[in-house]
Amino acid sequence: MATATPTPKVNRIGLPILEYRGGKSTLCAGCGHNAISERIIDAMYEMGVQPERVMKMSGIGCSSKSPAYFMSRSHSFNSVHGRMPSVSTGAILANHQMTMIGVSGDGDTASIGMGQFVHLMRRNLPMIYIIEDNGVYGLTKGQFSATADIGSKLKTGVINDLPAIDTCAMAIQLGATFVGRSFSGDKKQLLAMLKAAIAHQGTVMLDVISPCVTFNDHEGSTKSYKFMQENDEPINEIGFVASFDEIDVDYDSGQIFDVQMHDGSNLRLRKLHEDYDPTNKADAVRTLMEAHESNEVLTGVFYIDTQKPTFTDLLNIVDEPLATLPESITRPPKSALDALMHNLQ
Repeated sequence: MATATPTPKVNRIGLPILEYRGGKSTLCAGCGHNAISERIIDAMYEMGVQPERVMKMSGIGCSSKSPAYFMSRSHSFNSVHGRMPSVSTGAILANHQMTMIGVSGDGDTASIGMGQFVHLMRRNLPMIYIIEDNGVYGLTKGQFSATADIGSKLKTGVINDLPAIDTCAMAIQLGATFVGRSFSGDKKQLLAMLKAAIAHQGTVMLDVISPCVTFNDHEGSTKSYKFMQENDEPINEIGFVASFDEIDVDYDSGQIFDVQMHDGSNLRLRKLHEDYDPTNKADAVRTLMEAHESNEVLTGVFYIDTQKPTFTDLLNIVDEPLATLPESITRPPKSALDALMHNLQ
C-alpha cells in the first residue's frame, strides 16, 4: 500500500521554506555565521518575502560567504573588500523596490570598509546591514579586528591593548534608524529583530556577535560562546507582530513599548532596563557607553526612528525603478546638452 507524500508547509505567499535555503555551508562546523544564515531564512520565510525581490550584498571575509547559504533564488553580488556599501547604494538607487540585505564582518566593516560604512549610516539608505562580529580576522588566521575588546586574548596568548570600535554607538550617532545587537546563539531574539528589520524603511544596522570556533572561542575571548552566555545583558525583550498576523505576543508583566512599523507591523519591546527609551538617541549612546564601563555586552534594540526620511525619499526618486526607465527619459536630448555648453561659455 503506497504512503501518501505529505504536503510541505507553505508561507503566506505559497512557498515552502526550502525555497529560502541556499547552498551547503563551507564554514567551520559550529561557526556563528551559519546560525545567522538560518535565522535570515526563517525571517524571510515567515514574513513572506518573495526571494526574487531580494538583493544580497557582501564584501570579503568569512562573513561575506554567508549570502551563498541562504535564498539561492535571490540576486547576489560579492563586492571588493570593504566596498559593499557603495555597491549597495548604487543597486538600491537603480531599483528601490527591492529588499536589500548586506552581510559584512567586523574586519570588512570596521577596518578597510569604515569610510564607506560611515556614509551609508548617515544617508539612511533603505537596507538591512548585518555585521557578523567575531572580533578576529578569520580568513587571515585570527588576528584581532577593530571590534576586539581591550584585554581580550588570542589563542596565542596575545592581549589586545587597543579600544574597540562600537559599531552600534557609531551607527546611532551617524543617522541609522534601526540599530541593535544580538548573539548568533539567541534564536528567539535574533529572529524577532530580523523580522522587524524587514518591515523597517531605512538603514537597519544589526551587530551580531558570532563566535569564531577556530580562532576566538577560547578562555579569555570576549566574543566566545561561553563569554556571551555568561555576560549577555538584554536591554529589552523583543516581540514582533506582522501586519498580516493577528496573534498576540506572550509577555510577562512589565512596561511595554510598541513601535508602529512602516508596513503596519508592530515591534513590541518589553523594557528590562526600566528607564530606557529606544527612541531617544542620546539615551541609546549613553547606555552603550555605560555598558562598556561595566564590561556588559548589551543586546536588543537600542534605537529606532520610523519617521526620518530615507535616502531615496530625499532624492525624490520616481516610483518606477530607474533601471527600467527608457533611454528617452533618462538621457537628456542634444538640445539640453547644447544649452548647457552654451551657458558655460
